[in-house]
Amino acid sequence: MKLNKQEVLVCNCEGTMAIDAKALGKACAAAPGDAASGELSVACHLCRGGIEEFLRLAKGSDELLVACTQEAPLFLEALDEIGQEAGSGGTAIRFANIREKAGWSKDAGGKSQQKKNLTAKIAALLAEATLDIEDSHSITMTSNGVLLILGSGGDALEAAKNLSSRLDVTVILEPGAEAVPPRVMEVPVFTGRITGAVGHFGQFQVSVEDFTPASPSSKEALSFDGQAQKGVSEADLILDLRGGTPLFTAPEKRDGYFNPDPGTPGLVANALFEMTDLVGSFEKPRYVDYDDAICAHSRATITGCTRCIDNCPTSAITPAGDKVEFDPYICAGCGTCASVCPTGAARYNLPAGETLFKRLRTLLRTYALAGGETPRLLVHDAEFGEDMFGLMARTGGGLPANVLPFAVNQVTQVGLDFLLAASAYGAERVVALLAPGKVDERPVLEAEFDLAGKVLDGLGYGTGHYAIADDIDPEALEKRLYGFDGLTSPPGADFLPLGRKRSIMALALEELHTSASTPVDAIELPAGAPFGTVIVDTDGCTVCLACAGACPTGALRDNEDKPQLSFTEQACVQCGLCRNTCPESVISLTPRLSFLAGAGEAQIIKEEDPFECIRCGKPFGAKSSIEKMMTKLEGHPMFQDKGGTERLKMCDDCRVFALAEEDEHPLASGARPTPRTTADYLEEREELRQSAARDMADKGLIDTEGDGE
Repeated sequence: MKLNKQEVLVCNCEGTMAIDAKALGKACAAAPGDAASGELSVACHLCRGGIEEFLRLAKGSDELLVACTQEAPLFLEALDEIGQEAGSGGTAIRFANIREKAGWSKDAGGKSQQKKNLTAKIAALLAEATLDIEDSHSITMTSNGVLLILGSGGDALEAAKNLSSRLDVTVILEPGAEAVPPRVMEVPVFTGRITGAVGHFGQFQVSVEDFTPASPSSKEALSFDGQAQKGVSEADLILDLRGGTPLFTAPEKRDGYFNPDPGTPGLVANALFEMTDLVGSFEKPRYVDYDDAICAHSRATITGCTRCIDNCPTSAITPAGDKVEFDPYICAGCGTCASVCPTGAARYNLPAGETLFKRLRTLLRTYALAGGETPRLLVHDAEFGEDMFGLMARTGGGLPANVLPFAVNQVTQVGLDFLLAASAYGAERVVALLAPGKVDERPVLEAEFDLAGKVLDGLGYGTGHYAIADDIDPEALEKRLYGFDGLTSPPGADFLPLGRKRSIMALALEELHTSASTPVDAIELPAGAPFGTVIVDTDGCTVCLACAGACPTGALRDNEDKPQLSFTEQACVQCGLCRNTCPESVISLTPRLSFLAGAGEAQIIKEEDPFECIRCGKPFGAKSSIEKMMTKLEGHPMFQDKGGTERLKMCDDCRVFALAEEDEHPLASGARPTPRTTADYLEEREELRQSAARDMADKGLIDTEGDGE
């Protein structure tokens, strides 16, 4: 059978999965996109007895999907043996896991609808696996194997000895550290006080004070002599065995920085093993696609939104004028910046573009069209999630038939747009499986889930649609997933996920509102929500339009033809730039989500007749602005001369004419200085001589009347 033009091979793994070939083929045909063609046959032992069938189809197919991940290396090896290259011009082969994620489930022997859900789920997983994933951009990081080991004792020297044959090692011990001198000084050893570090894998810089080399005459314990220095040590890799405060925030997320507990030999050994392979050039995804044109960080040095900066665990995001800068070398790819960004300026780029939402739509729509009911989306990462599902399937009851696993690079990349879209596509629940190493990022994820829950509750769907699971015991996770109560299901709509964050949220919200049992006009939201309106005290507003100039989304706009301020609520992200910029302090924010028709249209807040020039009658500003300016400058010293504040009532052209008329000779220069001649200098010299003589006479030093000495 072909699905989306790809040949699909399905195996029941020696009969351990109950797969109805006819029902599954019919379910696959319901998938959106290119319809399935041909009949589906289910193999029993594809990786062994059925390998010839695999090779036959591989030779005649450009694209092939094998519904097995455990034996993927064997299938690729079989292709190599017949000289058939996988990819790069040969057969493009993909693998999908339907066994641990679906087939090995206790629901396979359940009621009729459970079996139907299971078949629909397998079809959905296959349809999702056939989608083309848009490549993301990447950066190159280079390491020459220069390693800096920081320690407080002999363990640092032991680690250096083990790595010295593979890496270029330098050791810096903390002041006062005690260590036995090595028999052979295979690496340079120093002592020094570490004061800070910056950089990333391949380009670390560690600041050191009291930097002193080890003495070659050290006997019982290492001693250090020489003149202490202050400087910076550069390295590609850092092994920190001090056991104290790490050099970086979120140290586990800083590539090239290893900070194992020195008291746990197993962790230290793993770090040493991993470091030996970190020499050469490495590709790293550029995780975030940033559009500075819609960034709400700042305008004219006035700060608005700082959500990405505040929530980045690695400090990879820094202010850069009115925008922000993302350091892709430090970024760990957690995706929290994209999940909290109100405008969508920061978008997670793994996978690139709209691929994530296309996968989401395909999975949920295929499941629904194939007859599946009550879909529950389980968002997970590739490593922890897959391990948990494997243990559940092998030692317990596996995943429920209506729980659809959805793999992402990082669970923390999931934001409000994803949650609302999942609900609009029909997911009764969305559960995020959080890996143990991501506990510190839970608050950001919870905030997004709570906000999405308030939206659905406000629309009448009730509570409990979004949850975070942090179980590390497969049995506990299985109990949680099978123990969910039924909820009011969202609509199961269908729309193409086009555009960035705000566009996708608008499409999802429209579907959710349309299908709500009791549609409401607006939902009150907590402070910080990326939806809302602005309240302007029109009595104090002078229509200076500073707010319109600062608004990053165009929610506040001016009118080219007359003094007018308008507002489009649907475009407002509550960044606060308008409030912070307003010189009259007459703007406040009210977070809410409005579904009124007028929310998507520009509503006039205030408009005035233009102020007309008192000289030529030309309109050139708002009346309230000019009058306010006149009031403020009436007593100013610079406006007390002729013309005074009257010039403020003139347009720019007439103001120039008025200045010229107030001076009879506006182009005249100052008096021209008289040229100095030799006679002038001689006369000045004589005057100075006579003045000096009078001074001396007054003091009795000379006689100016007689012939006295």
